[in-house]
Amino acid sequence: MSGRQDPIRVMVVDDHPMWRDAVARDLAEAGLDVVATAGDGEQAVRRARATTPEVLVLDLNLPAKPGVQVCREVVAADPTLRVLVLSASGEHADVLEAVKSGATGYLLKSASTEELLDAVRRTAAGDPVFTPGLAGLVLGEYRRLASDPGPADARGDEPNAPRLTERETEVLRLVAKGLSYKQIAERLVISHRTVQNHVQNTLGKLQLHNRVELVRYAIERGLDDE
Repeated sequence: MSGRQDPIRVMVVDDHPMWRDAVARDLAEAGLDVVATAGDGEQAVRRARATTPEVLVLDLNLPAKPGVQVCREVVAADPTLRVLVLSASGEHADVLEAVKSGATGYLLKSASTEELLDAVRRTAAGDPVFTPGLAGLVLGEYRRLASDPGPADARGDEPNAPRLTERETEVLRLVAKGLSYKQIAERLVISHRTVQNHVQNTLGKLQLHNRVELVRYAIERGLDDE
């Protein structure tokens, strides 16, 4: 039991009216609060700012402004907003571009209604959600980026690096290994809420915006190998 009383606020963005309406209807019938829909990129950015959804279900192929640009702009305007891409494309380049733009999940349109509902709920809870096979791709790309030589010490020995508590570091290590909040809670014998609190505290200390950035931070410092 999550303890949450209010319905998740969701916005659906897709340029196909029948598909957009069907997705919005399925979400509403499941008890979610569909606060807005949009059919193009410009409209999506305006309405997201006006209605402040928690989760944006976003197609990538949009007129007026592409989905990845929409993602960048809405996340920049509200870092607490989580974006779940719902796309017909499973191309690796599209998946990686979406994640780099700030999306926290990527689901193919071939997913069932139940899979979509589960993905929206997990996205709202802070879990990264990917169609099977894509999660490994994203983590693999972060490892590749982290292995590239850069100006900063990749092991995180910067003199002004934020200090995390032992438990925060432990949670961060498990996040980097791809465990869900529920799995981390079971592993550490703590509540789901406590895991969320540790992650939020860590995000604040590291000045990161979402769990995807957190995973990359951890991988860059080798925490996923420990």
